[in-house]
Amino acid sequence: MRNREAPGGQEALRSSRDQQGPRGWGQSRQESRGGGRAQPELGRREQARQQPGGRGQGERARGGQEASHPRGGSQGNGRAAGRARLAAAGGAVLLCAAGGAAVAGLHGADVRRGPVPVLAREYVRVDADVRVISDPRTTRPAVRGSHSTRPLLLLNAEVTEVRAVQGRHARHARVRTPVLLMVAADDHRAEWRKLLPSTRLRLSGRLSPPAHEGERLAAVLRVEGEGPPRITGPPTWIQRAAGELRAGLREATDGLDADARALLPGLVVGDTSRVPPELHEAFKATDLTHLLSVSGANLSILLFLLVGPPGAALSAERRGLAPVLGLSLRTTAVIGGAMTLAFIVVCRPEPSVLRAAACGLITLLAIGTGRRRSLIPALAAAVVLLVLYDPWLARSYGFLLSVLATGALLTIAPRWSLALRARRVPGRLAEVLAAAAAAQAVCAPVVVVLASRVSLVAVPCNLLAEFAVAPATVLGFAALAVAPVAPPVAELLARVAGWPVGWIATVARTGAGLPGAEAQWPGGWPGAALLAGLTVLLVCVAPRLARRPWVCAAAGLLLVLVVLRPVPLTRIMTGWPPPGWAFALCDVGQGDAMVLAAGKGTGVVVDAGPDPRAIDRCLRDLAVTRVPLVVLTHFHADHVRGLPGVLRGRAVGAIQTTSLEEPPEQAAFVRRTAAGAGVPTVRAVAGEHRRWGPVDWRVLWPRPGPGGAETAREPNDSSVTLRVRAAGGLTLLLLGDLEPPAQRELLRGGEASGPVDILKVAHHGSSYQDVGLLHSVRPRLALISCGADNPYGHPSPRTVGALRAAGARVLRTDTDGPIAVTGAGRGLRAMGRS
Repeated sequence: MRNREAPGGQEALRSSRDQQGPRGWGQSRQESRGGGRAQPELGRREQARQQPGGRGQGERARGGQEASHPRGGSQGNGRAAGRARLAAAGGAVLLCAAGGAAVAGLHGADVRRGPVPVLAREYVRVDADVRVISDPRTTRPAVRGSHSTRPLLLLNAEVTEVRAVQGRHARHARVRTPVLLMVAADDHRAEWRKLLPSTRLRLSGRLSPPAHEGERLAAVLRVEGEGPPRITGPPTWIQRAAGELRAGLREATDGLDADARALLPGLVVGDTSRVPPELHEAFKATDLTHLLSVSGANLSILLFLLVGPPGAALSAERRGLAPVLGLSLRTTAVIGGAMTLAFIVVCRPEPSVLRAAACGLITLLAIGTGRRRSLIPALAAAVVLLVLYDPWLARSYGFLLSVLATGALLTIAPRWSLALRARRVPGRLAEVLAAAAAAQAVCAPVVVVLASRVSLVAVPCNLLAEFAVAPATVLGFAALAVAPVAPPVAELLARVAGWPVGWIATVARTGAGLPGAEAQWPGGWPGAALLAGLTVLLVCVAPRLARRPWVCAAAGLLLVLVVLRPVPLTRIMTGWPPPGWAFALCDVGQGDAMVLAAGKGTGVVVDAGPDPRAIDRCLRDLAVTRVPLVVLTHFHADHVRGLPGVLRGRAVGAIQTTSLEEPPEQAAFVRRTAAGAGVPTVRAVAGEHRRWGPVDWRVLWPRPGPGGAETAREPNDSSVTLRVRAAGGLTLLLLGDLEPPAQRELLRGGEASGPVDILKVAHHGSSYQDVGLLHSVRPRLALISCGADNPYGHPSPRTVGALRAAGARVLRTDTDGPIAVTGAGRGLRAMGRS
């Protein structure tokens, strides 16, 4: 099956002999029995055994003589042979370890030598000539306070010449030093993205040390200037050809829907430049990210077409295109090797690609030479050779996951498949289920180290996606191949491939949308060791549990309930959300997100926080499936970046925003996200009154006129401020991030005067508050949304003290978790889920 890192090439190729040797793929079954024009050696041995006085009688005679001697001698010889094999194996392990240590030391010394690491430690500005060795990739924006980080282009490169001025001395040297290029160039991003490996550039920038010690990079070079790249040498013809193929596939997918347009290039050649962040998160939640990075399964599918299914590899007859075209084994091996090398160039030499290609080439070499071969030694040889060639692969999590998944498919999956068949599971289903479970079992502990979570839907999602992977990959490679010569045909193939690709995207989005798709788990290697131990324990007790159907049924039902998390059951188990809740303050870290109950399954959302996953999880816990209005108080990233999470799988009526579009990049993000979801945007106007179900609200700010115009020059002071009356007469004042000047102006106008039940404290409880406003509204509950251990010191002890002095009970999301409010008047209650 297509798995996290399926074995490359070798899965489609098993033991056989050359045409002129034993059990060749070029022979028919009749020839293998001794009746063909090229009688195999096995048939000659059978005839020799049947002839009087032949080799068979001699062997039987020797066997009789050996049987007349005591068995002690043969046992001693067996022990000696076993010790000799053990010693040989130990010697081979020590030799490989010594070789790996020596090569790693040489590589590490090579990275640290030369002037570039020295200049990086001093953060020197340099002029450099470099050679690009990777495709450009874009960093995903992350929220830092009120802003999101600027997306950058990253390229791996090799400095060939460096020029720098240190003090009064100029330095000039020719080197070969690996660096990481970081490029902003917003206005010329498209030109930078077109760069191909082997392109030579001349650029200026500032060097800095790599983020972590022991990396294969000597430095990070931050490129200065916003202009286009200065190309001093074009890419090689091989890279140009590969680039044209990749570009042709992208052009062929331009007419597809958004998901298929983004996923098909990633599925075929690992090009994820079009995959949006929310879809990437869905693939992560379901452990389907291996589909977005080229793995051995891609190569396996290609070689499957050439040599046929794995089951035919052990038989005398071959299937696939090779026997149809009349190709000999040696010719088949040569063509397969050429396909493998072309695969590396087009799909780029990523760790998983190298592992798959090495295994495939070793197996193809065995085919061409007519030797017996086993897949596990091929995998071991591939790992040893690759680590000796590039010792940095030993530190690559992608390479580790690739090797672990492949080893699991070769060793664990067949046994589990047999066990499932013994329990009357259909053959094909048993193979697919065993492969998915084996890959998940060995790879999950490594994923825990990276993500501190466990996917509970990984196995079923991989099973559902598996059936669409092969047709999508084959059609995608066909579109890739014909795109340069017949673009209309490539577009047709891409359109057909879009159907299975769309199914994969649906599986990922649906699986990630389940409330219990992921479970938090202790991170680091201790968490990995704990998960590995529990997995081994489960595997050991599984045969006993399988004999008790009612235990298996109960465990399956429990897992389904954990994944689906039905609200009534969750409420019984956790008590949250409390029945009859009227207002909820979501825990979204350092940001704001609130929900006003507006009927069954309906809620008005005020702000969306910085993380789509956090607000999506909160709305799912509250069972909100319909959002008539989303109010974004202002455009700071910690209030608007989670908007895709609100829109995910929900009917949203409109999005209301403030009139000041600052920062402009966040305002553009909101408009772009709303347009992509087909949701209209409207401006908030002071004095407007709205109602939905049991909740009604009035916009107090920003107010037009001289005061409103003056205070609305800053994003915080342009926050949409609401006075709300919820079910049961509950009153709330939601201040957004208003600063003291706007708070005083609001109080002076009289809109915010009068007591309220709940105050959503402005600006995450910062010290910038107007005490007069706090004493005027006299809230019974003061709610603060802030992140644990945030770098701003929110909430301020002075603000918390002022609120308590005004008679308010203070709750905060960093210590109390999400907060839900029920009742009104004397029945007012607030409950956190810490």
